[in-house]
Amino acid sequence: MREVRVQDAVGMVLCHDITEIVRGERKGARFRKGDVIRAEDIPVLLRIGKEHIYVWEDDPNLLHENDAAVILRDVCQNEHMAASEPSEGKIELTATTAGVFEVNEDALNAVNDIENVMIATIAQHMPVKAGTKLAGMRVIPLVIDKRTMEKVRMTAGDQPMLRILPYQKMRVGVVTTGSEVFHGRIKDTFTPVIDAKLRAFGLKVDEHRLSDDGTEHTRAAIEELLDAGMDMVLCTGGMSVDPDDRTPAAIRATGARIVTYGAPVLPGAMFLLAYYEKDERRVPIMGLPGCVMYSPATIFDIILPRVAAGSAWTRQEITRLGIGGLCMGCKVCHYPVCPFGK
Repeated sequence: MREVRVQDAVGMVLCHDITEIVRGERKGARFRKGDVIRAEDIPVLLRIGKEHIYVWEDDPNLLHENDAAVILRDVCQNEHMAASEPSEGKIELTATTAGVFEVNEDALNAVNDIENVMIATIAQHMPVKAGTKLAGMRVIPLVIDKRTMEKVRMTAGDQPMLRILPYQKMRVGVVTTGSEVFHGRIKDTFTPVIDAKLRAFGLKVDEHRLSDDGTEHTRAAIEELLDAGMDMVLCTGGMSVDPDDRTPAAIRATGARIVTYGAPVLPGAMFLLAYYEKDERRVPIMGLPGCVMYSPATIFDIILPRVAAGSAWTRQEITRLGIGGLCMGCKVCHYPVCPFGK
């Protein structure tokens, strides 16, 4: 690559895209890498502020920005992802299916620590749809040393740094607890909310049971759903610390392994997550606090996507939700495109 005056560049091969920005009209490449500069191009280049340009000179030790972007794509792209063509040195990845986005944070941070290299992604564990933009990547200079890009490959490792976990087909059972609902004194308004949230992930309420406040009755209802082959069980009601709120005790009585009862998230502090594990089967059981019924975004919205994708939460992952775990209560909820749960 060699810098020359535009007046001296006629007949030479441009080695980078040149962007033209016209406010309110367009922003894009006016000239492309590989274009041969013509005499009539000189006034255009001067008009868009280019008195000098870079023309191509072969150097076996250097890579053009577009070729370097392809290497960055290769260390990131996984199945269920589509890549754009290099444009002005940048490549973007988009999702081709619905699921949960995951990134190898240690590897990505290590690559971004390499000088003149950058990869930007959406948030860890973000729920995505087909067409969702996942990442953009490029090198900073127009050309970069091949040794730098080899370091990128070695730092990234053998597996792509990004992946999408597609949502799984799961049968979901709901246990609604509370004597007021069980005896028909009030209408169950919780289950329709759960069903609507499930449908965003291709799921629905497949089985529904009612239970009074008795611990043994609730336990029996949960076990009935487990015996019926449910892949996920959700329990509503009875999740506070009041003496007559006994849903957590009923979940424990099934023999399920409690991951957490309580989470550093508002709304949703009284959330419970457990796993019923028998043979090779692992069924998530959740106790949902009342806020799930009336708040647009809660702990349930954070936890559900990964569960629907078959990924298991650990207690530490949940306790680490505290930073970003306070919902801002916006008048118009834009979750998950917001800081909540990130």
